[in-house]
Amino acid sequence: MATVELTDTNFNKTVEKNDIIIIDFWAPWCGPCKSFGPVYEKVSDEYPEIVFGKVNTEEQQALAGHFQIRSIPTTVILKENIAVFQQAGVIPEEGLKDIIKQVQELDMDMVRKELEKQQAEGNA
Repeated sequence: MATVELTDTNFNKTVEKNDIIIIDFWAPWCGPCKSFGPVYEKVSDEYPEIVFGKVNTEEQQALAGHFQIRSIPTTVILKENIAVFQQAGVIPEEGLKDIIKQVQELDMDMVRKELEKQQAEGNA
């Protein structure tokens, strides 16, 4: 699947309609972003069941702020509308594939239970 440009307008709808979304936060002036872009595109072609989105941090500052993006490129992965991975920097192709495999195998019931536990401890 080709990458999708994510904006304030289409972000929520995209997240709601897809189980896994991988997001590349980037900017046109960013050198490492330019080297990561082709790797990201190549990997996206191998996973047609996953949405690969790109967020231009210059144009979509609210989205970048929501995810507290401090440096770019940053890769964020959402599964069932929960952020399960976030890492700044260029990720090599095999590393990205390995992360995707781990996310696909992730037990979201366990993740939700852990989140509930953390929230309960935070409110105690």
